[in-house]
Amino acid sequence: MTFFQKLLLFLCLPLYILDQITKAWTVKNFSEPYPGYFGSSDPAWEIIPGFFHWIRVHNQGVAFGLGNGTSWAPVVFLIVPIIAMVMIRIFWKKGVFEQPTSKVAIALLLCGIIGNLTDRLVQGFLLEYGKDGSFWERLSNGYVVDFIAIKLPLYDKIVPASGGWWPTFNVADSCICIAAVLLFIGGMIDEKMKAKEKKSVPA
Repeated sequence: MTFFQKLLLFLCLPLYILDQITKAWTVKNFSEPYPGYFGSSDPAWEIIPGFFHWIRVHNQGVAFGLGNGTSWAPVVFLIVPIIAMVMIRIFWKKGVFEQPTSKVAIALLLCGIIGNLTDRLVQGFLLEYGKDGSFWERLSNGYVVDFIAIKLPLYDKIVPASGGWWPTFNVADSCICIAAVLLFIGGMIDEKMKAKEKKSVPA
């Protein structure tokens, strides 16, 4: 078993399962938002009062709710993850992700992409208010389940309307963000190694 296969089995798979369990638990324990709304009417659960709340939010778009409620978001954000996975495969075959750090990043990235894609493919069919719609209507009602609400110091100064609360996210989103940081670090490591190799080559 290769290093990357171990990452997929022992890192990606457990995180994917955790992502889906927490989302399913959220859907089960919070009421469904009314049509046209994206948040449950149930009060948030204060895990750490004033800092960490558990809520239910539907996100048909991307970060910060971009695209929520639009007709194009369900289509675009079904296609984009698939394109992303194809591109990852292409770059992988070209040997772009050689560093262990980059391989960990790709495993986390795949976990996040597949976790949120699963939501978009499945959750629309579980909505009570859309149960009588056509296949396409139910598919287009797909959304990502977000539930982690964190209040950040000074964030209200940047976005006053937020009240200091960072946009709601989930386990898959966390994996994608960590992957982005690790890819940046992996790129820096690659550049340093290339610079060393150039210096070691005789003029």
